[in-house]
Amino acid sequence: MSCDHCAAGITEELLQVPGVSDVDVDVAKGTVTVDGAELDDALLRAAIVEAGYEVRGSVAA
Repeated sequence: MSCDHCAAGITEELLQVPGVSDVDVDVAKGTVTVDGAELDDALLRAAIVEAGYEVRGSVAA
């Protein structure tokens, strides 16, 4: 991720995942925070990959 366009693409994909209510992308840190109910880790990861990025590290609840 290197720009606001990247952040918008990731946000758009993640907001389509069931249960997601809010997405915060920090381009400078290269992090994404997702809020919602009954979130599915596999679906969140797939949405990020669909946006054209890879998931590194762990996903924290």
